[in-house]
Amino acid sequence: MSGGLWLHRHVWKGRAMAHLVSVDRERLIAVARDIRFPVERLQFKPLKDPRTGERRDAWHFDLGGPFLPPRV
Repeated sequence: MSGGLWLHRHVWKGRAMAHLVSVDRERLIAVARDIRFPVERLQFKPLKDPRTGERRDAWHFDLGGPFLPPRV
């Protein structure tokens, strides 16, 4: 929530996926371009900042298949 990026892993309909999330829209778009991910798939969703309880504008990409990073 300070402008960095974070990866939220989840399973949807039995399929491993992740959200690549940031409150810094331009930074998130730059990363998507770096990994050749379609920028038009950017999604907006306000999120609650756990530090303040206030909603913040945030954006994310749904990652799956070859775009899902391996677990380290």
